[in-house]
This record gives sequence, structure tokens and C-alpha cells, in this order.
Amino acid sequence: MERPWIRLGGDNAWVELAHSAGDDWRVTADWCSSLRADFTACLTMAEVSGFAATMLSHLNMASSNRFSVAVTPGRNNPLTLGAEPVGEAFAFFARLTPNGDDQVCHMQMDINPIDATELRGMFERLHASAL
Repeated sequence: MERPWIRLGGDNAWVELAHSAGDDWRVTADWCSSLRADFTACLTMAEVSGFAATMLSHLNMASSNRFSVAVTPGRNNPLTLGAEPVGEAFAFFARLTPNGDDQVCHMQMDINPIDATELRGMFERLHASAL
């Protein structure tokens, strides 16, 4: 079975969350090949599955409100996605925090709008694979 993962964005700006082994996940992001983050995060399958389920609940709502979801509510949260509705799509603001450490640099980046139907499919696959 394929390891759980999700990648949001395109050629110029993207963020990826990918399972490595056990409770190890890779958080990787790239902005125009000029700024890159790549680090390991300790997350349980339940945390990632819950993150995907929460994202799906927001994406499935009929309203077009903006929202923000963290992978885990703890201080060790490596990734938070803020979503802004743009027509039938959502643009994302990603905040990455290596090791959840307040003493390191945070990476913040915008990701161009992604079609809502495509997003639901991506988060459904992540949710199902992390169960």
C-alpha cells in the first residue's frame, strides 16, 4: 500500500506532507526554487487523519468562509493551512514550523487557488490512507 501523502500547489509554490515510517513525516515546501523547507515531524496517523477529516469538513461546507486548520493542536504543530475561497477554488496560506520550535525561522507562503473538487479528492485520499 502506498504511504499517506498530500501535495498542494503547483510549479512555483507547493507544500507536501508525506509519511516516512512510524510516526515520522516529512514536511517539505518550495517557493519559486528560492526558498525551501524540508524537515521531519513526529505525527501519529490519528493526527494526520484528523487533520484531513477537518479539512474535508470545511471543504464540504456550502459557505464560502475562510478557515484555518493545524495538523495537530499541540505546540509541536509543523504545518497550518489557512484557506481563502476564490470562486470554486481555495487559495492557501501555509505556515511551517520546523520541530514546532518558537526559536527557529517559520516559513510562510501563499499557494495559488486549487479547485475545490480536486482538493476534496486529495484530502479524501489522505484521510483514507492515514486511517
